[in-house]
Amino acid sequence: MAASVDPLVVGRVIGDVVDMFIPTVSVSVYFGSKHVTNGCDIKPSIAITPPKLTISGHSDELYTLVMTDPDAPSPSEPSMREWVHWIVVDIPGGTNPNRGKEILPYVGPRPPVGIHRYILVLFRQKSPLGLVDQPPCRANFNTRFFAAHLDLGLPVATVYFNSQKEPATKRR
Repeated sequence: MAASVDPLVVGRVIGDVVDMFIPTVSVSVYFGSKHVTNGCDIKPSIAITPPKLTISGHSDELYTLVMTDPDAPSPSEPSMREWVHWIVVDIPGGTNPNRGKEILPYVGPRPPVGIHRYILVLFRQKSPLGLVDQPPCRANFNTRFFAAHLDLGLPVATVYFNSQKEPATKRR
């Protein structure tokens, strides 16, 4: 059963990043042993490498995954909204992003100030996308425009987590 969009409304993911949609696919996201649920806190130090992600669905369906930070460089002045962290296309249903084509390599959270939201958005593709141009830069990416450009329609699943800069470790 797909998740409710309520936490996405409360967290302003719907509005800031995507339009209202009905989840039809379930996606499971883990950083190590930490299960990602909407609005949970993930430390940047455990998100250095891409999360383990499993997508439900059938192997004859293909998906696109986009991960962005709509709060760059700061939640109070998100002048770089959205900062894109990861793009993978042509992911077969029932598998994970390792089976897809990475368009933009994963970069973990590095929030300079404040609490940032990191949004993982999944779209069902109408057909294989094949060669997709990499965005010219990571700043000022727009998930809606990207989806419209590739004719992806509305998301089928979205999950987000919060992250903030970790205090510097004290060395003796």
